[in-house]
This record gives sequence, structure tokens and C-alpha cells, in this order.
Amino acid sequence: MRPGFEGGQMPLQRRLPKRGFTNIFKKQYALIQVGDLEKFSPDTQLDLEVLRNAGLVKRTKKLVKLLGGGEITHPLTVKVNKASRSAKEKIKAVGGSVEIV
Repeated sequence: MRPGFEGGQMPLQRRLPKRGFTNIFKKQYALIQVGDLEKFSPDTQLDLEVLRNAGLVKRTKKLVKLLGGGEITHPLTVKVNKASRSAKEKIKAVGGSVEIV
């Protein structure tokens, strides 16, 4: 007999209800706070490659989203896939810019 055979009754994996849903089209973003960008020198252009080399983005194929946590004191040019409204406002307030790639 094969493993899992229960003598002709409905097998356990078919008796238990199916739960949840997995969206196969979900996009995974690497989240970066504005305060994490403080360690870069002023007027630096930050893109995915620079953020990956700095250790802020772990995997190579992830998309990057900039969030507004923390403070920044010098201007930067940031190229990310998404950015929150508060992150854009904080970077523009110090003279920097955010580009959506």
C-alpha cells in the first residue's frame, strides 16, 4: 500500500479545509528609511547598485521603497522604485530630489 492510504476513506489532506490565499503577482519591496541615508555624503546619487553595496538592500532583484522614518540633514538624489509622500517631502525640504525609476 502507498503511504497515506486510509483504507478507502477520504484522505486527511482532502478532509481538511483549504485556508488562505497566496498572490503570485505580489511585488516584494526592500524597505529603506530616510534616516538610513544620513550616512552618505552630501550630493550623492543613490541608486540600487549604491544601496546594495552599502548593505541596505540584501537581494539583487528586489524593488526598493523609500519610507519617511528618521531625519536627513543634507541633500541627496535618490533613484528608487517607490517612495512615500513623507519621504519625498523630507528629502526635498533639504534640497535633494527623489526620482521614481
